[in-house]
Amino acid sequence: MDEWREECGVVGIYGHPEAAKLAYLALYALQHRGQESGGIVSSNGRFMSSHRAMGLVQDIFKHEILLQLPGHMAIGHVRYSTTGASLLKNAQPFAMDSSRGRLAVAHNGNLVNARELREELEEHGAIFQTTMDTEVIVHLMASARSGRLIDKITTALDQIQGSYCLVFLTESQLAAARDPNGIRPLVLGRLGETVVIASETCALDLIGAHYEREIEPGEVIVVDAHGIESFKPFAPRPAKACIFEHIYFARPDSTVFGRNVYQTRIRLGEQLAKEQPARADIVIGVPDSGRPAAMGFARASGLTFEEGLIRNHYVGRTFIEPSQSIRHFGVKVKLNAVREVLQGKRVVVVDDSIVRGTTSRKIVSMLREQGGAREVHMRISSPPIAGSCFYGIDTPTREELIYNTRDGQVEKIREFIGADSLGYLSLAGLWQAVEPSGLGYCDACFSGQYPIEFPESIRRRQMDLFIREVGRL
Repeated sequence: MDEWREECGVVGIYGHPEAAKLAYLALYALQHRGQESGGIVSSNGRFMSSHRAMGLVQDIFKHEILLQLPGHMAIGHVRYSTTGASLLKNAQPFAMDSSRGRLAVAHNGNLVNARELREELEEHGAIFQTTMDTEVIVHLMASARSGRLIDKITTALDQIQGSYCLVFLTESQLAAARDPNGIRPLVLGRLGETVVIASETCALDLIGAHYEREIEPGEVIVVDAHGIESFKPFAPRPAKACIFEHIYFARPDSTVFGRNVYQTRIRLGEQLAKEQPARADIVIGVPDSGRPAAMGFARASGLTFEEGLIRNHYVGRTFIEPSQSIRHFGVKVKLNAVREVLQGKRVVVVDDSIVRGTTSRKIVSMLREQGGAREVHMRISSPPIAGSCFYGIDTPTREELIYNTRDGQVEKIREFIGADSLGYLSLAGLWQAVEPSGLGYCDACFSGQYPIEFPESIRRRQMDLFIREVGRL
């Protein structure tokens, strides 16, 4: 892997006769957050129905499947695994029966103490069906003495550590919760009298819902026939929203953490141009997430923005390489250089990040060999990635990141990718572009300052919290 993979997306719908269909559409908008599997659980107030499968939303939820998900409330999930194997049994929402009724939950994030909790639960007789950290939450809820949903949720969340945005469904109630640091985004919207909860506002836009507000850090809301009730059962903590949502993960048309992503990326590019100017003829972006920053760079530097790389949007997560003789096939199937734009030009190419460096190296080579660029100046709209994420993003280990394999020396990275020059946005510049919202952010992947402590064993395993169980599969 030479890029960061999105984590997951969640959605909740309450009070609509076709709740599952709305959840399906919302998941469509959140597909960028997970392409591995998807699922929906619905309820009509008396019984619950569910469907989960591997693959993309459009392939999973055919018309006949949606007809089998009746009810006026539903939760949904798209997944890219950060813990647990890539198997159907690990697809979410996760549902289970208990003596007090049925419960389903969908999770975006990562629990840093999940392994310890799992081992403790197993010692007390709990039997796990999956390798997901999310299942730990369900077992903790089942141990609550109270039958009220809010008490079950509070019992579980009191014991877990890490990042989470959760949606819950029972036969008669919908609930949502966000961790006290607010690391992942979660928003509340309305479609008439229908309550909508989603990871990003782009999901609200697709179904015509009105954005109302964010679910606040540490907040739990419960929705039922009596309306919405908000609870804040946890002590306040400093806000630590994931700054990479603005750089790469979120869709540019979304508002996350109170700020429009597209406008933020424009500002990142403008700041980058101030810090890392280049003598060039044109500016291009690496589609798709690098384009807004490239526009900002061009605007601030007075250079012309061009579409020098075109992305094939119909490429799936996997494809067959016919021959090793086709050089850079993996990149060329996704990107194509436009020779008529690049020929003989000094080109600034803007991307959001460099992870291992192999993709950047292939892009630089493509711009020269296929595009005919005279010079290639790589500019990155974030600081060098020096640390892994342990809060819900699938990342390489610290030892695999090019910034570390090249001793933290930008010149050595430039030599590896083959660019004429290389410039990163500074950490101070990143904060200057993003910080005016007044919100606190987690920038641990750049600074190494992790807001939530985690065992060293997690660092070594690189988030594989259940490695023993996965090894048995």
